[in-house]
Amino acid sequence: MIIDISSKETLYSYNLYHIVKAFFPNAEIRQKVDERQEPLAELVLEGGSCLSIPQEEVTKCRDRQEAKHHVTKLIYDYLSRVTGKKLAWGMLTGVRPTKLIMQKMENGISDKDIVRFLNKSYNVNAEKAVLGCEIAQREKKLLQKLDYDRGYSLYIGIPFCPSICSYCSFGSSPFSRWADRMDLYMDALCKEIAFIGQAARGKKLNTIYIGGGTPTSLKAEQLERLLDLLDSTFPYQNLQEFTVEAGRPDSITREKLEVLAKHPVTRISVNPQTMQQKTLDEVGRRHSVQDVKNAFYLARELGFDNINMDLIAGLPGETAADMQDTLRQIESLQPDSLTVHALAIKRAAQFGREHRQIDLHSEIAEMVEIGAASAKRMGLQPYYLYRQKNMVGNFENVGYAKVDKAGIYNILIMEEKQTILAAGAGASTKIVFPEKIFLENGKQSNLVRIENVKDIESYISRIDEMIERKGEWLWR
Repeated sequence: MIIDISSKETLYSYNLYHIVKAFFPNAEIRQKVDERQEPLAELVLEGGSCLSIPQEEVTKCRDRQEAKHHVTKLIYDYLSRVTGKKLAWGMLTGVRPTKLIMQKMENGISDKDIVRFLNKSYNVNAEKAVLGCEIAQREKKLLQKLDYDRGYSLYIGIPFCPSICSYCSFGSSPFSRWADRMDLYMDALCKEIAFIGQAARGKKLNTIYIGGGTPTSLKAEQLERLLDLLDSTFPYQNLQEFTVEAGRPDSITREKLEVLAKHPVTRISVNPQTMQQKTLDEVGRRHSVQDVKNAFYLARELGFDNINMDLIAGLPGETAADMQDTLRQIESLQPDSLTVHALAIKRAAQFGREHRQIDLHSEIAEMVEIGAASAKRMGLQPYYLYRQKNMVGNFENVGYAKVDKAGIYNILIMEEKQTILAAGAGASTKIVFPEKIFLENGKQSNLVRIENVKDIESYISRIDEMIERKGEWLWR
């Protein structure tokens, strides 16, 4: 199917594309912005069905944001009528729905009124709106422990994996390709970390998150070098959480877990994504279901009492019955937290490059419900939520955890209320200011993003530039 969409200005193009993509995930969408066209926005479906939105539609709108919202709603309502479908999150295209909910809560609006607002203004169904409010309330309670003004979090990126999963769009590289040059990356990374430690003196470090990639792709001695540097560079008296995303079971060894256990690491991940061997083989994860269990039991044996596991709903060929069996096996392990992701097929991933078709009749809605029910049986409560572009079924990713085992960093990365200083290839620093400031583009914001280059070779050769870019803001 080919769908043509056009708009008179870029203001409407982002939402227009993503709403159409949510209804027609397998369609080829041809998009253009044409200032000379008469309609404000136009959508032409295969077969000739068309929606043309005249400029008069937004003459009564108070500002450009209201105009964008109005046009998006017209598009959503039209596609809903044409397809006979309603999207769970309605016309919300952003990745942080709880951020919108949190803002309403902070303005004193009740949960009941927020649910009504989300349904009326964004067509969010009642179940998702209630879930969003429930999670935002938990986030709010957890974030009250943090010092926004003097506190900050630290992210460290290790962009290597044992192999690259076919659904993955992160800028990771197979460890084997870098095995003999890993020390070059570690040298650059440690240099950046040392700079951050110096720049953040006098601030309170609240959380550390080492992610990737797969941090346990590093050798045990490389992990030791990294953790020793952190111990000697940062004060830990205000540290509330230290996460290392061990992730791939085929990267976890006793020696590496013993290294982590020697340091103040409080939370790790052992991520199967599925407990169906046929699927693991299909998506390029070079480990067995038993490897997952062995890694989990080993971590427990060594004293780790906060272990997260990630699952993906909607992997190729999987049914709701497969998800049910996966969760049966997860429940036997009793992790402290569980994150259930809905599959998102990005263009950068192998699936995207292969133009994999999304099964519109997939059982993903049932899979998501099965995940929620399983989490409840294990005594895990939903505590954070985010969405991604091109998610199958336009669903969401939800983190569930025991009452005292929620991942604080996960909430911070979504709500953007505290500065996160980041080191490593592809890492994104977010500096939060108490009040809005003028950015280089002339706009005002209280949030400044500083992106490190994703390419590993470039990161190593340009590390001084990465440090200098941070320094322009950190020394303010």
